[in-house]
Amino acid sequence: MLTKAPKGTKDILATEVYKWQYIEKIFRDVCESFGYKEIRTPVFEHTELFERGVGETTDVVQKEMYTFEDKAGRSITLKPEGTAPVVRALIEHKLYSGAMPLKFFYITPCYRYERPQAGRLREFHQFGIEVFGSSQPAVDVEVMSLVYNFYKVLGVEGIGLNINNIGCPKCRADYNLKLREYLKDKLDNLCETCQSRYEKNPMRILDCKNEKCQAEITDAPLMINHLCDECSEHFERVKEYLDIAGIEYKVDPKIVRGLDYYTKTAFEFISKEIGSQSTVCGGGRYDRLVEELGGPYTPAVGFGMGIERLLLTLENNGIEIPREKGLDIFIVTIGEKADKEAFRLLNNLRKNKISADKDYLGRSIKAQFKYSDKLEAEYTIVIGDDEVEKGVVTLKSMHTGEQQEVKLSNLIDELKSRLGR
Repeated sequence: MLTKAPKGTKDILATEVYKWQYIEKIFRDVCESFGYKEIRTPVFEHTELFERGVGETTDVVQKEMYTFEDKAGRSITLKPEGTAPVVRALIEHKLYSGAMPLKFFYITPCYRYERPQAGRLREFHQFGIEVFGSSQPAVDVEVMSLVYNFYKVLGVEGIGLNINNIGCPKCRADYNLKLREYLKDKLDNLCETCQSRYEKNPMRILDCKNEKCQAEITDAPLMINHLCDECSEHFERVKEYLDIAGIEYKVDPKIVRGLDYYTKTAFEFISKEIGSQSTVCGGGRYDRLVEELGGPYTPAVGFGMGIERLLLTLENNGIEIPREKGLDIFIVTIGEKADKEAFRLLNNLRKNKISADKDYLGRSIKAQFKYSDKLEAEYTIVIGDDEVEKGVVTLKSMHTGEQQEVKLSNLIDELKSRLGR
């Protein structure tokens, strides 16, 4: 077990990390073009934050959190999602006292104890954004538009947007009464988790993945048919702004989302490319969460997107991520004096922002050239003891095989010219 990663975790090796760096850069660029600034929160938080923020009736809190006591006996949880920690930071640092709206994005690891499967790990990574301070429907659509634009830049096709409105505390209270009335005669046939949700949050029963439960609730009343005037108007304006943005969507009245803090708008971006886990991005509005966690009333909206799922989506859409370029220069050395000169030259090249490396294993000349090929070096510099005495090197293009003798004193300028620096 010592040399095997824990179940549900995965090493991101040097041969794969360029893919992560590529999509992270695009995500940052898209977020910044929308006016979002990065925020970073700790990997672990006090457990109560997620119990109150995510919700005690959610699968995340009931079944999936990595929770432990620290040495002082405090209950600590590895973050299972990104929103609650950002809200905690907003309250702790009184960020709400600044100019609104506040727009944040984050790239973070998250942790949930669940069965590993395609695109879903116990340690996974999320892109996310949060907007605080505006209740306008246009902001909901801006959030969805950012996701839409991100997928477009990546070249992803076949992604659909499903939307719903899951009401506010006012209309949801009336709806919950109707839902409990519908469910009361079916309760004995539902799973234990659904039974526990019956009193606290019956709408979460609609989100149960148990097929037996789903068969029992096929004709359950839907929140979208019981919205108050405010929520209904909000939903109509969301659809209007989606039309203005030119984003196609489908209304799916069964979207509940897996976290308790959502109100009004809920949305999912769907892909059919990664098997049973078709939701590649989910989010919505959570106008009461800041207040519930001890801050002032602050409307908010955001989303979370699994990076592992996104990479699977790109792969299954046949989208190749550009490989990082190889090394600019590899130095082949012949002799002890040449080795020392090469080390001096390496430092000079790197100071001039030219990526460079040399042999550190005492390879033969032939083996050094093979290693240069593996590093995909654009040029190889050959330097021997005689060349050191003469103050010259041999510069070889690894693409054309062309060789040229270059004075050491002119080498940096020659390389900058050839590399377009």
